[in-house]
Amino acid sequence: MPKSRESEGEPLKQQTDIARAAALIADPSRALMLKCLADGRPLPASALAGEAGISAATASVHLAKLVECGFVTVVRQGRYRYYSLSGPDLSAALEALALIAPPLPITSLKQSNRTNALHRSRTCYDHLAGRLGVGLMRALLERGVLTGYDGIHRPERAVRDRVSSYGHDISYELTDSGREQLGELGVDTDRLPPRRPAIRYCVDWSEHQHHLAGGLGAVLTSRLFEMDWVRWGAGPRVVHVTDAGAAGLERSLGLVLEP
Repeated sequence: MPKSRESEGEPLKQQTDIARAAALIADPSRALMLKCLADGRPLPASALAGEAGISAATASVHLAKLVECGFVTVVRQGRYRYYSLSGPDLSAALEALALIAPPLPITSLKQSNRTNALHRSRTCYDHLAGRLGVGLMRALLERGVLTGYDGIHRPERAVRDRVSSYGHDISYELTDSGREQLGELGVDTDRLPPRRPAIRYCVDWSEHQHHLAGGLGAVLTSRLFEMDWVRWGAGPRVVHVTDAGAAGLERSLGLVLEP
């Protein structure tokens, strides 16, 4: 399995087979299955086949190719196999492709609603994105939980930062006050996931602002799910803020969500 650059903290130095990676993603069925896995949740082959609109046998062939190349990992639980993206770099690559890809035609109200939902609140692998994600980042900065910049992507000043990718130009830091505030939410900042940067940011593809990534982004998002402040939506990657979540985010972080 290829190592994630997020865990390494350095860009890859060897030559890479971009053509092979592009060919694997280019198949419409495989692309749909990868998009379904981009929220970080493991899914069985039957669910992926249903989302892609293909048979279970065809899905198995596609998944075997994705596992072989290291894009996807698989874990057996009883009679079922659950598939996951191999790491956050895959999700970031899909986000970057979404930025340059032509839009799919919207031919139904359902498609329109899903598109709007993705812009409003979604996951970027294991952390929040969309208007909810950048709003949360802004609230963390305004409350002094994080410091270092204002969360706005300014292309004219960017050196390495690009939309729909991990940020490099800014160094955000967690403050002592921030540790206390997050601790009140049940987030233990001394026990963040190992082997990955504690604090990173992505330049959100739909909002062109920063949202929180890294270990802290993952743990905070997980805690919001635990408290039932956010729930999964009907479509892949879509999340919804509950009434309790809207009240809690405003009370604890001053984040006022749009109606």
